[in-house]
Amino acid sequence: MTRSLRLALAQINPVVGDIKNNTSLIQSQLARAKAEYADVVALPELGISGYPAEDLLNRAPFIKKCGEATNKIAEDTKEITAIVGAPANINGVSNTAMILEGGKVSGAVLKTELPNYGVFDERRYFTPGTNGPLLKVGDCMIGISICEDIWVENSVLADQADEGVNLFINIAASPYREDGLNVRHKIASEIVARFKIPFAYINLVGGQDELVFDGRSFVMGANGEIIAEATAFAEDLLIVDIPVSESKGTPKREVIEVQPAPIKKPPITLTERRKIEDQNEEIYKAITLALSDYVGKNGFGDVVIASSGGIDSALTCAIAVDALGAEKVHTVSLPSPYSSEGSITDAKKLAENLGVEMISMPIGRLMEEYDTTLAQAFTGREPDVAEENIQARIRGALVMALSNKFNWLVLTTGNKSETAVGYCTLYGDMAGGFAIIKDLLKTKVYDLCRWRNKKAGYDIIPQHIIDKPPSAELRPDQKDIDSLPPYDVLDPILKEYIENEKSVDEIEKLGYSRELVLRIVHMLDASEYKRRQGPIGVKITQKSFGRDRRHPITTRYIEE
Repeated sequence: MTRSLRLALAQINPVVGDIKNNTSLIQSQLARAKAEYADVVALPELGISGYPAEDLLNRAPFIKKCGEATNKIAEDTKEITAIVGAPANINGVSNTAMILEGGKVSGAVLKTELPNYGVFDERRYFTPGTNGPLLKVGDCMIGISICEDIWVENSVLADQADEGVNLFINIAASPYREDGLNVRHKIASEIVARFKIPFAYINLVGGQDELVFDGRSFVMGANGEIIAEATAFAEDLLIVDIPVSESKGTPKREVIEVQPAPIKKPPITLTERRKIEDQNEEIYKAITLALSDYVGKNGFGDVVIASSGGIDSALTCAIAVDALGAEKVHTVSLPSPYSSEGSITDAKKLAENLGVEMISMPIGRLMEEYDTTLAQAFTGREPDVAEENIQARIRGALVMALSNKFNWLVLTTGNKSETAVGYCTLYGDMAGGFAIIKDLLKTKVYDLCRWRNKKAGYDIIPQHIIDKPPSAELRPDQKDIDSLPPYDVLDPILKEYIENEKSVDEIEKLGYSRELVLRIVHMLDASEYKRRQGPIGVKITQKSFGRDRRHPITTRYIEE
């Protein structure tokens, strides 16, 4: 005999620490789910506190307020059952899925597997739990798990299946990374294939510092097919009637039983959500949401970008306009005597195409003042990188002055390739508050610019910016290739070494010169001190700079 449960997956965008508004957001989702006659509504991991709450979780008053919020939300569950993620003081601080029904908190499922790698450090804050209660709603026996509980080998789901569960629900806060959705689908497929039990996955959405959560919650039927999937990079409420088979097995733990109201429910009209077309669109949307939320959640108004007429600042400007609107984006052109007329023209054309303000501040006179001031100290020495970097630092100081005067957030424009090998200037082009393309290799920057033009249907990013050889323009006729390998050579090596964690020997076997690989690795290692002082940026790849990759500054280890 086949039965069904009407499940609502409430994909929300909370703000870390904003417990009052997060509570209101969850209450509004409960009201919407009730209006759709849902039996159960599930919300993401730690939706009450926001994720990751980091050291706020060590604050007893914070945990107490999250508990008070849980009780307040429970008052709205007289006509619906809710599964809500919250930190709770249970055997120490635990990461829990709270079961709310009948106007009260009826139980808690504690997260068993606490990730402690990459950007995750949950063992720092939480006590691992053991098997929590099952939830029985009518004929549906639900096994609840929390994010990592399904990502590693354990007995959490197997035990639930043995005890008669006929629907799995996993509440998660899984950050976006390239190919992350395919990995989630693969894990769900393996679970469904093994147990022949439908699987529902509810994920967080929104930006939080360097992380961005993509949502894309879904329900997979017992046959391994996706029944429904929520929107990418936006809040959504997914309502699904899930067919479940007869419950088989004997529970060996507490079972929270709820009888749904005997109401004839109107049929659901499943709205087709637009799917992401390709990886370039996915990455672009991820960065756009991350920037929008970083600005909005931190109370910034506008942003300012040093627009050089180069590819990196062009992409940064385009994303900023799409995230915030042209009226909130200001660009500043800071030409030196070494800036080409083409770059100045390109920066102006880009501003016109995007409809943003462009302020012009030539820096030639300031360079002369520095030369005069430093003349005695530099006597007997030829001009070199010191004078080149002064230009970048003049620009950094001017952009920061605009930031201070108008409360604009400075968006830096450095990409992952240049950041990796130190092709950037401390207190110069690295000066700023948020680095939105920090985790994009240079070749991917070109891909996204081409994608954005294709989407626009015309060259909103001037084609000349894409076509011309990249250059910092800090000396006459300078090109990036004077100091670095071509990006189509550099980027694959960086990807293998940083993201895939291949050794020099392994990369050499891929066909690259050992001398070249060692040169790049040594540049990477020597630049760690710079990266530690730069602004945070959006995580896109499997391994980004920052909390994801923790390399010592002081080390004598050199891979030979």
